[in-house]
Amino acid sequence: MKYALAKFRVYLLGSRPFVVYTDHASLRTAVKSPHISQRMAKWLSFFAEYNFQVEYKPGRLNVVADALSRRPDYAVQKADANAIGVARTSTPSSSLLDDVRSAYENDADAKQLLDYFTAPSDKSCQKLANHLRARVHRYRVHNGLLLYSAVDDMADRIVVPDDHELKPPPKGLKLEREL
Repeated sequence: MKYALAKFRVYLLGSRPFVVYTDHASLRTAVKSPHISQRMAKWLSFFAEYNFQVEYKPGRLNVVADALSRRPDYAVQKADANAIGVARTSTPSSSLLDDVRSAYENDADAKQLLDYFTAPSDKSCQKLANHLRARVHRYRVHNGLLLYSAVDDMADRIVVPDDHELKPPPKGLKLEREL
């Protein structure tokens, strides 16, 4: 608001009273506040030069000001599916997928979920561990692989069972390989 008043100072000074519509509700009461900071005092002395009245208008109703205050280069743009280029894709080899499928047998959580998805029912859902039951709606089975979909991501991820040969070691460990 201060920028707009300074920008149009020539047109607004000495003119008849005008109305400033803003979604900043506290500006209405700033003048009447008994305790103000030095910065607010400076701003209020600047505003005192003008003959205006502040009217509150919620942001959802103040569409014109909202549109003017947004930079066009920050606008949310929809991605065209045909214009997206893929630099590189990586698909796990079939032998790795077979290793993952076979490792599900040794992982208790994966085994419970696979048993549930073979015959989903309320009774089989009750047999799941509490931490699995809370997120069972995020899992699904496709081609024998257990897939997980995160909250903020629509992509399905392959659930890798807790197997020391499939999971990478913790960072910082020295990797050794037997020859």
